Amino acid sequence: MNSSSKRESNDFFWPSYVDLMTSLFVVMLVLFVYSFKLFKDRERELKDANGELKAKAIELEQITRIRESLRRLEGQYFRYDPQNERYELKLDVQFKAGRDEIQERDKPALLRAGRLLQDRLRSLSASSRGQNVRYLVIVEGMAARYLYDEARTKRDEQFAYLLSYRRALNLLNLWSQNGLNFNRDQSIELIIGGSGFYGTGRYPAAREGQNKRFLIQVIPKVGRMRA
Repeated sequence: MNSSSKRESNDFFWPSYVDLMTSLFVVMLVLFVYSFKLFKDRERELKDANGELKAKAIELEQITRIRESLRRLEGQYFRYDPQNERYELKLDVQFKAGRDEIQERDKPALLRAGRLLQDRLRSLSASSRGQNVRYLVIVEGMAARYLYDEARTKRDEQFAYLLSYRRALNLLNLWSQNGLNFNRDQSIELIIGGSGFYGTGRYPAAREGQNKRFLIQVIPKVGRMRA
């Protein structure tokens, strides 16, 4: 091969080699950028996950502390129902059949229970101020099914819902008339309702007549907390 042919071969080889190296460099650069993006995305996901786990740990710690404080409700007026995971009124308040009026004999105990509940919730609210904690208080009226007349029971279901709601409303009115206003505290949300012939926590059929009453539930609500 003469010198002229060698020069032509070299002139062909080096540009091709440079083009190949340039292409490989571009590919490696793209792979590096892509890998770096994946790494950053994964790092961000792990950071978010750690932040969420930390927030949940704070929430769990707070819920545990609230539950321990709510245990002070247990005693003469309230008890904890482990099956339904709620605090309930312990007083066995009874209503006359088809009536929603609270009997005079039950009012003093209901007022004492209301004051205890308000004091306990205010104490909890003060201790958790600024921590995005609220307390849901549910006053649920209940009604007893007619034991020997299934047809009448079905016919009067709507009436039972209204009756049980009015029973809960009368308790709220009793408290309000005696200076117990739960809605003044923004961290306390009070809801009244009537479950009629249904709902959880009812007495079994053998004690159906005792379901002419109401339940009071206290449920702590912890919002999302930032790390």
